[in-house]
Amino acid sequence: MPMGRRECCYTAAVFNESQLPEMFILGDGKQTHDWEPFSGRIYNNSPILNTIKVKLVSWGFNSKKENLTTSSPTIQIHIQTKLVQTSNEETFNKLLWIFGIIFLLFIILIIVILFSLKFNRTKKKSLTPPPECVPFDLTPKVLTMEMQMPILPSTITPASSGEPVEIRRIQPITNYPPIPIEEFATHLEHLKAVDNYKFSQEYESIDPGEQFSWENSKLECNKTKNRYANVVAYDHSRVILRRIDGIIGSDYINANYLDGYRKPNAYVATQGPLPNTFADFWRMIWETNSTCIVMMTKLEERNRLKCDQYWPSRGTETYGSIQVTLTDFIELASYSIRTFTIAWSGHPEKREVRHCQFTAWPDHGILEHATSFLMFVRRVKTLQLSDTTPIVVHCSAGVGRTGCFIVIDALLERLKYEKTIDIYGHVTLLRAQRNYIVQTEEQYIFIYEAINEAIQSGQTEVAARNLLTHLQRLLQPINDSSLTEMELEFKRLANIKAQPSKFISANNPSNKFKNRLVNILPYENTRVCLSPIRGIDGSDYINASYIDGYRFKNGYIATQGPLNETIDDFWRMIWEHNVTIIVMLTKLKEMGREKCAQYWPIDRSIRYGYFIVDPLGEYHMSQYLLSEFKLTDTRDGQSRTIRHFLYTEWPEQGVPKVGEGFIDFIGQVHKTKEGFGQDGPIVVHCSAGVGRTGVFLTLSIVLERIRYEGVIDVFQTVKLLRTQRPALVQTEDQYQFCYRSALEYLSSFDNLI
Repeated sequence: MPMGRRECCYTAAVFNESQLPEMFILGDGKQTHDWEPFSGRIYNNSPILNTIKVKLVSWGFNSKKENLTTSSPTIQIHIQTKLVQTSNEETFNKLLWIFGIIFLLFIILIIVILFSLKFNRTKKKSLTPPPECVPFDLTPKVLTMEMQMPILPSTITPASSGEPVEIRRIQPITNYPPIPIEEFATHLEHLKAVDNYKFSQEYESIDPGEQFSWENSKLECNKTKNRYANVVAYDHSRVILRRIDGIIGSDYINANYLDGYRKPNAYVATQGPLPNTFADFWRMIWETNSTCIVMMTKLEERNRLKCDQYWPSRGTETYGSIQVTLTDFIELASYSIRTFTIAWSGHPEKREVRHCQFTAWPDHGILEHATSFLMFVRRVKTLQLSDTTPIVVHCSAGVGRTGCFIVIDALLERLKYEKTIDIYGHVTLLRAQRNYIVQTEEQYIFIYEAINEAIQSGQTEVAARNLLTHLQRLLQPINDSSLTEMELEFKRLANIKAQPSKFISANNPSNKFKNRLVNILPYENTRVCLSPIRGIDGSDYINASYIDGYRFKNGYIATQGPLNETIDDFWRMIWEHNVTIIVMLTKLKEMGREKCAQYWPIDRSIRYGYFIVDPLGEYHMSQYLLSEFKLTDTRDGQSRTIRHFLYTEWPEQGVPKVGEGFIDFIGQVHKTKEGFGQDGPIVVHCSAGVGRTGVFLTLSIVLERIRYEGVIDVFQTVKLLRTQRPALVQTEDQYQFCYRSALEYLSSFDNLI
């Protein structure tokens, strides 16, 4: 014990980094003074009289003002009474030996502290606020208060994703640098050359990120919460739920924060919820304060369960502490939108959450065209109620299609502000946040294709109230030339090139005579298939294509005007595909040329193959002729009523001068369809089944979208239609007529113009 001291322990001396002596003598009787925040304190290095225990302490702060304190092991020093009487030289030598050991430990501690200061990363905490948010002298009290779980859990804030992500956020990738937008299309073709060889090289070189830990996913209590054993949640980026007292692993869900464009933690990527994780999933929605869920899978695909239904089909369901109420549901051709109200049981606060499910992704592989997916991504953006909270995205495993959505959404945002695109860099970044993100090479290629389409198409969607201004701009000559923006926009549609392999059945020698025009053929993947007749090659073929409507997948069939050789096939298609409405947009002859064969009876029954068609009556309207027929299958005697709408006001050349009459006609057709209550598609045809047919389909979709969303995008609508049947909306006049008709439709609603 030092002279004059009665405490069990004391501080002998303090030094800052600049004052640290080459050698320190314990018990030399000298004084040292402390500094901020403890300036004024004095420490005495009192002489040592008996046995003591010594510990060297290093204390400092990092850049975030976190307290970093380290200390050496305790060293016991035995001092005999006679040590005081020994010579000064002997005392000095022994103290020097003791201090040498302590000083070596001190140097090691200094190195550890410097390493910590340089590479320190914030640790995630489930309940306590980060240290930088707490005043230094109040830390103990604040932490004690925060440890008490509030009655109504507040929103959790994602912590930093840690060093692996930070490095990838700022470190440029030199081997695959960002691509200038003007060079993107050329670069894409370069990657696709030689059977995508360059694509394979690029994709395979992406760091898989498998070096990161996933200890929480391995815990026995959490294993049943993982849909797939190999798809885990990295520890440094996982979503940490607030712990529930007494439940081990209650802070775990298989979900990770992922970055957007210049926006850390913009998304949460997660697996499709399991029945035993429904409560955790909705707790995550509540605690992250997310207002938008994106679902990239159907519940079942290829007879395999991909995701369990974690929401109520109607009314209210309770999942753990969260009550979920379905308040609205709309099913469209390629996606569905649900609106939920969620609340913590027993509390009045309610929040609205949008649930956007993309249903057009094929059960196997990827989408052939990105158009519908890009429209979905943009729609999600408009439905997100808050841009300060993360979008929760999932498919089945939460890595493949989920990765496609997140990367494309983030890069579309980048397109608004930068002149380069960095797909490789962004995927590399996300791989450090969740394993297997963008799971396959074909998904990686799809991202490139989608971004290229977005670049080539530009922004063509406008609010309905701005359509007049937009149309005026499109019709203005460019730089005093005769060329207009409207012409350029229509020409961009011609960029869609189809390979001969897309028309296998149409080009079959046994089917070629069934095509009215050799260059207007149905794609193989969208063609309407008939039931094959035994012994007749090509009997399953008709020149007709399925077309998606705004709300209904395969809501229409676009076909050519029947030839004499295909009338039987036409009525077979009507019967087999449960059609009750036919729309005809051409006369039998125009400009002295046959446009369509007479495929229906006038005043008596006629048999067409297996079917008998009986005329029931006709009604002459101002702009169309409505005929009713009874269609009977002679094989079993079953019959059905068919309504046939013949539009009579389309001029033989060009387009109608005004669109009002055609809009009324479209409305009457759909009103009749709804009155029938049948599920079958509407068959639409002109002569070739692309020009006027395309105008009818475009306006049907555009007008319905105006009613539901208040926006209009003629370009993307026609582009999407052309992925289902080539050349729909055949001329620029027809394309411009779509714009003008939409404007006339809006003129009837004063509040929209």
